[in-house]
Amino acid sequence: MQVWLVVALPFVIAAATDTFPAPDRPVAGIISPLYSEEAIRDRNREAQRVMDRLGIKPGVRVADIGAGTGYYTVRLAHRLGPGATIYAEDITPEYLKQLKARLDRERIRGVRLVLGEPRDSKLPRDSVDVAILAYMYHEIENPFEFLYRLQPALARGARVGIVDLDRPTQDHGTPPALLRCELAAVGYRQVDFVSLAPADGYLAVFVPPAQLPPVEAIKPCRQP
Repeated sequence: MQVWLVVALPFVIAAATDTFPAPDRPVAGIISPLYSEEAIRDRNREAQRVMDRLGIKPGVRVADIGAGTGYYTVRLAHRLGPGATIYAEDITPEYLKQLKARLDRERIRGVRLVLGEPRDSKLPRDSVDVAILAYMYHEIENPFEFLYRLQPALARGARVGIVDLDRPTQDHGTPPALLRCELAAVGYRQVDFVSLAPADGYLAVFVPPAQLPPVEAIKPCRQP
């Protein structure tokens, strides 16, 4: 079994943490390492449709950000096969411990476990072609700083797929208009949006900016 714990070397891309504006809306707390029952999600073809829409195929390097107990990580591994580059990132050590046990149990190889921080995924520079953030965007402590620090990890032509529910952030969702506004504030551009019905929520796809805006130019967005 090959499962690595990745510790990325630090790099400076902005000024001190407190220079980033706080989001102008509630931030939900982390309450669980999984969104809902995996069997139900599979019956509704959630992961299959998300991976198809994002063009996940062998050779694509993928990060499952906020991986929890690995719903997407496991399905990515099955699709991408041996030799794949998959990062499973989470900020909760216990969740990563549970995920490692699952990968060992299911004999899944090639997943790199990454212990991130609330405002920084800690992914290696230029390492990711597709990042998936499933049902966790509303839990990010400061989305502006998080997205700013994520950008160097995204390779040229990379995409960010965000799966979430269309409801207020305090109710563990993100209204699509708010999501577009917050990502645009950091220079990310939406290129796709689709409802996942009969699965829950939506998939919104963004491309990162080639050049990040000045931190002082980032303006918070008001929740509708």
